[in-house]
Amino acid sequence: MLPKERILGVPVYQPGKPIDEVKRELGLTEVIKLASNENPYGYSPKAKEAIVNHLNDLALYPDGGTMELRWDLAKFLQVKPEQLIFGNGSDEILQMICRTYLGEGVNTVMATPTFSQYRSNATIDGAELIEVPLKNGVHDLEAMAAAVNEKTRVLWVCNPNNPSGTINTEAELLQLLDNVSSDVLVVLDEAYYEYVVDADYPQTVPLLDKYPNLIILRTFSKIYGLAAMRIGYGIASEKVINDLNHVREPFNTGSLSQVAARAALTDQEFVAKCRELNRQGMKQLTDKFDEWGLSYYPSQTNFILVDFKQDSTELFQKLLRNGLIVRSGAALGFPGYQRITVGTPEQNAKLLAVLENLLQETVSK
Repeated sequence: MLPKERILGVPVYQPGKPIDEVKRELGLTEVIKLASNENPYGYSPKAKEAIVNHLNDLALYPDGGTMELRWDLAKFLQVKPEQLIFGNGSDEILQMICRTYLGEGVNTVMATPTFSQYRSNATIDGAELIEVPLKNGVHDLEAMAAAVNEKTRVLWVCNPNNPSGTINTEAELLQLLDNVSSDVLVVLDEAYYEYVVDADYPQTVPLLDKYPNLIILRTFSKIYGLAAMRIGYGIASEKVINDLNHVREPFNTGSLSQVAARAALTDQEFVAKCRELNRQGMKQLTDKFDEWGLSYYPSQTNFILVDFKQDSTELFQKLLRNGLIVRSGAALGFPGYQRITVGTPEQNAKLLAVLENLLQETVSK
């Protein structure tokens, strides 16, 4: 049995270590996970109620058209229902995009380092990769536009970017859209959209009328706290959505995911509260990092990428032995860094206390 040769070079995605596995491996009773950018405040009680109320329906296939959520979300976003597509997380929609538009003989443009699944899925589908380095941790949209050629089919913009947490402004994005050919699909991955507080961040849904070659990806996994439900969505022109539907798997989002997302959408008070608590937590962390003289990228997400100027894997393991799971920058294209999810005040305090001890040990050596 011989797999496609090109997939052998695609790294297998390495998720953050599970809490129970770390407890078992290291004999710990308490472990705090700040690695996968999950919402430390959980999810809306309305979503929990909706899930419980539908537990008797598990023998039935889900609504393959996601119709009720489609109508609710279309009203919330003020778009047509036909402009929406849903996936098993927004990751699945990335996969649909690559299957629909990419293949041998064409290319795709992306930043580096950025979300790894753009690269992986494009490689699996046989497309050539054109990778443009970040500029001070931010997408260099001018250079990315210049890299587009007659064989380019898809251009990816992760905004805010994962793993740096930085954003491109509305002015930068509009310049890109005006400079890229209308036959190149521009993918705006806005998984952390609801966390952003910067006034220069673009509001992209209104841009769909002017730029039909645009698709916006968002998710219920982050601020809505429904990561285990695996449901994300794309917003685009009806033509783009119709193209993607040709490769979408039937019943690709579960019934509980759909009802949980519908309920979560009605609780924008929960979303606003989480956004505010996240900014407070971010300040709690950055105040200490500033005090210690550590540099970091300005983040508009619920994580922060910090330069500890020491071996990423070694510091990661030290934190792990202290019951703290973060994300080593070595795996993300930022050696020397750690990507840290903003936790609750108590979780942040524990992290900072352990880090302070570890940094003092390093200095004293």
